[in-house]
Amino acid sequence: MSSALTDLKPTLLWKHFSEILKIPHCSKKEKPLGDYILGVAERTGHKARQDAAGNIVVKIPASAGHETAPIVVLQGHLDMVCEKNSDVTHDFTKDPIEALIEGDWVTANGTTLGADNGIGLAAALVLTEDESVKHGPLELLFTVDEETGLNGARELPPDFLEGRILLNLDSEEEGAFTISCAGGADSEIVLPLDRKDSTGGTRLRIGLVGLRGGHSGIDIHAGRGNAVQLLARLLRSCDAPFELIDLEGGSKHNAIPREAFARVITDGKDKITEALNVLFEEIRLEFKAVEKDVKLSIDETQEAVEKPLSAASKSAFLNLLIGLPHGVMAMSQEIPGLVETSNNLAIVKCKSAEATVLNSTRSSILSALEATRAKLASVAELAGAKIELMEGYPAWSPNLDSELLKTMKSIYKKHAGKEAEIMAIHAGLECGIIGDKFPGMDMISFGPELKNPHSPDERVHIGSVERFWDLLTATLEVLA
Repeated sequence: MSSALTDLKPTLLWKHFSEILKIPHCSKKEKPLGDYILGVAERTGHKARQDAAGNIVVKIPASAGHETAPIVVLQGHLDMVCEKNSDVTHDFTKDPIEALIEGDWVTANGTTLGADNGIGLAAALVLTEDESVKHGPLELLFTVDEETGLNGARELPPDFLEGRILLNLDSEEEGAFTISCAGGADSEIVLPLDRKDSTGGTRLRIGLVGLRGGHSGIDIHAGRGNAVQLLARLLRSCDAPFELIDLEGGSKHNAIPREAFARVITDGKDKITEALNVLFEEIRLEFKAVEKDVKLSIDETQEAVEKPLSAASKSAFLNLLIGLPHGVMAMSQEIPGLVETSNNLAIVKCKSAEATVLNSTRSSILSALEATRAKLASVAELAGAKIELMEGYPAWSPNLDSELLKTMKSIYKKHAGKEAEIMAIHAGLECGIIGDKFPGMDMISFGPELKNPHSPDERVHIGSVERFWDLLTATLEVLA
């Protein structure tokens, strides 16, 4: 159905987005899309350069008469978060994204759409061939591996860019100009697991599915359930006897876990089923306003499994998952409505001898970020686990005196008839790293209206895409 996208306006933008949907480009596997970008540059006669990490810059000469204008960098990231519902058959390494037009929105069939950041990429690519747009010299910057930690931006060579005006095309709220973002860092907790011989019984696979998930920065304030923590809570509160084999859930450091699964052994299937269903009903009512589709499944399984955990190891594991903080830790005292600090209990995986728990912490204040990571370390130590505090990325500090901001505010008011919203976001943007690497960079991030990025409910508003394009081209003309 993606071919129908080419009937939408602006035609060239949706054409490129339709092509992007056909190309696998999960994080760390963006090479096919990078090759497509290089092919577009070659076909349209523009110089392109690719660094060792896979980042690409395409140089676009100025329109006639605008050669002396300042160089403007248009920036987006090549990778997408690849998430799908468990009942959907889709191989992100080879299958195209199946786009659907639903009223005023474009969404996907049970998978993430990749409008984050495919729409921004498509807009930049239009400028390789649309000579009707007036602009000064341009650098189209396409970075890799943004979604797993802004890793491509970290690897940019210091001589990769000449421009010092940057339009980041990776925002998700129409009519808003982002001028600041949070910094962040991941932490991995490793808990040793002790196993024992099973006393025997029925093997069950317990699943908690249907939660909304979402972006661990943008959606962290929405009160959505964390499938991992809720399943751990169900099992810890269950008064029916069972042996725990494992519990796993989550798949991306920057996505709130939507699904989690545990395997247990019990000699009282009916009793544990009844107990879990009673506890689940309490959770369903607790989250009824935000999690209308959450479901509990309890199924017998015959698959070969590890030995169950010892009683002490089971207790330590469940207590760790419940004790780790998840959600908003603090709101900004300076910017109303802005989350200052949060933690996402993101991924849990189990092996025979250990469980790993990945946390993603964000904050616009470095000391608060480190204080939250110290809290993670304290909980880990109490559980008998070790923690690795990984290198983070910097925040992007706001510049309310920015000339670019003044220019774009004026353009937006003229086109939209109202003032743009100036905002900071509780998420990582590559602007923080790019601004640190290329001093003096004047930056703004903006984009069309996206909902539920990083989840299979992701969608982009069709009319907002055209307005985003109009704002981008008007900005380029004024800057020229």
